[in-house]
Amino acid sequence: MSPSDSWPRTHHELLQHYYGQYDEGIRSGKIQPFVYPWGTFGALFIVVYLLIPHQDRPWLCKARFLAFTWIAAFAAYSIKYTRARNMAPAFGLGFISAWSIIWIAAILVVNDAQAEFQRIERTEGVFGESKREIRLQNEHVDMIRQGESEQNGVVTNGTISGDPNALQPKRMENSSNRVAGKGHSQFPHESLGPSQRHVGFAWQPFPITPFMERLDWVLDIFCNFRGAGWNWAISSLLPPPKHIQAQLRANSSSPPQRIHRVHLGQFHVYTTRRELLLQNLKTLMVGYFILDALKTIMNHDPYFWGLTTRSPPAYFPSLLTSHLVLLKMYRLVVSMYIIKWSLQTIFSLAPLFFCGILGPSLIGARGEPWMYPEAWGSYSIVFDRGLAGWWAGWWHQTFRFVFEEPSRKILEITGMDQTAPLSKFLQLVIAFGLSGFLHACGSYTQPGDTRPIRGPMQFFLLQALGIFLEGIMRQALRRTGIQCHVPRFLMHVFTFSYVHVWFYHTSLLLCDDFAKGGIWLYEPIPFSLFRGLGFGVEGDRWWYWGGEWLRWHRGDRWWRSGIAF
Repeated sequence: MSPSDSWPRTHHELLQHYYGQYDEGIRSGKIQPFVYPWGTFGALFIVVYLLIPHQDRPWLCKARFLAFTWIAAFAAYSIKYTRARNMAPAFGLGFISAWSIIWIAAILVVNDAQAEFQRIERTEGVFGESKREIRLQNEHVDMIRQGESEQNGVVTNGTISGDPNALQPKRMENSSNRVAGKGHSQFPHESLGPSQRHVGFAWQPFPITPFMERLDWVLDIFCNFRGAGWNWAISSLLPPPKHIQAQLRANSSSPPQRIHRVHLGQFHVYTTRRELLLQNLKTLMVGYFILDALKTIMNHDPYFWGLTTRSPPAYFPSLLTSHLVLLKMYRLVVSMYIIKWSLQTIFSLAPLFFCGILGPSLIGARGEPWMYPEAWGSYSIVFDRGLAGWWAGWWHQTFRFVFEEPSRKILEITGMDQTAPLSKFLQLVIAFGLSGFLHACGSYTQPGDTRPIRGPMQFFLLQALGIFLEGIMRQALRRTGIQCHVPRFLMHVFTFSYVHVWFYHTSLLLCDDFAKGGIWLYEPIPFSLFRGLGFGVEGDRWWYWGGEWLRWHRGDRWWRSGIAF
C-alpha cells in the first residue's frame, strides 16, 4: 500500500482499508481467521496434562517436554496462518501465541510446576483440618509475631531480611524435600469451597483431591503471571502482610524455602480491600479520560495511522512542525503514554473484578487485597538506577518471571558466577530477547507493513545493550570515587539524560512499527467525550464500540469453523 498525500484523509478510511484487506484474504484463502473453540485447544491440552498427577509416574513427568512441543507447534501455526480482523486482537494474536510458548517453557521445561510450585490458600477444607484444630495452631501466631523482632532474619515491613545477600528470592525446594516426599499434600481434602473457608493460611502444594481444588490450582497458574501468592513470585513483589506470613509458618508442615527482604523498586501492596478498590477505581477513571484525550490527539496526526513519513496537518503548532527534533520527541512521548495508560487501565480491571465483585467470600485467597500489588513502580527509581530502574523498577513487571527463568536455569546448570559481567550480559540478552520475541510476533500478525526483527526485536536487544553499558559506566565511576564529590541531583540529571537520550535514538524502532502495523487504530474506550464535543476529526463521534465484533465463520474443516473476532 502506497498512500498518496490525499488518501487516506482520516484514520477511518485506513481502518476500512484494513478491514477490506482482511476480508479479501479470508475469501482468497491466503489467511485463516483465528476461531474458537479451536483457539482454546493449545492451552486446553496443557491444562488437561497438568490436571493428571505426575507423582510416581516418571514417564508422565517427562511428558511435560512433549506438552511444550505441542503448545509451541500450535502457537507457531496460529502466528503463521491465522489473523484477526480488529486491530487490538490482530496484535494480541501474535503476542499471546508467543507468550504461550515462553510461559509453558517457564513452568514445564525450566520448572516442574506440579513438583515445585506452591500457593497460599486457606487451610480449612483444603488440608483436611477443622476450624478448632487450625484455631489452636493460630493461637501461636501472635507469639511468633512478638518474637520476630528478637530473631535473626526479623520480619520487617512484611519481609524477612536476615540474609544481606538475599536480593533475589531463593528457588523453591526440590520435590524430594516436599511434604511426605511428594509434590502434594499429605492430608486428605475436605469438599469445602472458597466461600466456606474462613481461617488461617498455609502453603498448598499440588492438590490430589478433590478434582475442583486441583482444577482451581492449575487455572490459578495460568492467570497469575507475576506469581502473587505463589512461591515463585517475582522479586518486585513484597511478601504478604506480617500476620499472613506468621500463619504460613505456623500452618505449613513443609513451607517453601524463600528469603525476602525489602529493596528498592518493590511495588506497593494493598492491605485493605477499601484501599485497593478506591485506588484502582481512580486509576480506571483517570485512565479512561487520558486514553480518550490521547486517542483524540492521535487521530489528527497521520503518524499514528501508520503513515510515518507524512507531515502533520498544517494546523499543528508551528513549534512542532518546524523542528524535527521536537516533533519526534512529541510523537515518542504520546506513544509512550498511550502504551502505559492502555496497560495501566486494563490492569486496574482485575483487582476491581476479583477482589471487588467476587471477593474472598467467593474465590477465597484469590480475593484478598494483598494478592493484587500495584502494577507500576515509582518513577523516582529511574533517577537512581537509570535504564535498569526503568525496566526493572518503574515499568510493569507482568512478564518478569518468564524473562528471568531461562537464564537462571542456564546459570544453574553451567555453574557460572551470577555476578560476573558475562553472566549479567547473558541474563539481559535472554530477558530482552524474549521480550523482543513477544513483540515481534505481535508485529508479524498486524495488518500493516511491519518489520518484526528490525523493529521490536532490535529495540529490545538495544535496551539490553544500554543497561549493560550503563552498568559498566557505574562501575567505572565507583572506582574513581567521583560520586562522593558530585551533588546527588547532578548524578540524577546525568542518569535521567542518559536514559532519555538512549530512548530518543532507539524508540522509533518500536514506535514506528506499532504505528505502521495499525495498532493505534484500535479503539480503547466505548464513549468519547472529547471527540463527541467536536475535538476529533471528520467521522469521529460519541460512541465507538459498535459494529461487528464477533461472527460465525464456516471453514472447509470442522476445526476452522467457529467464532472469529
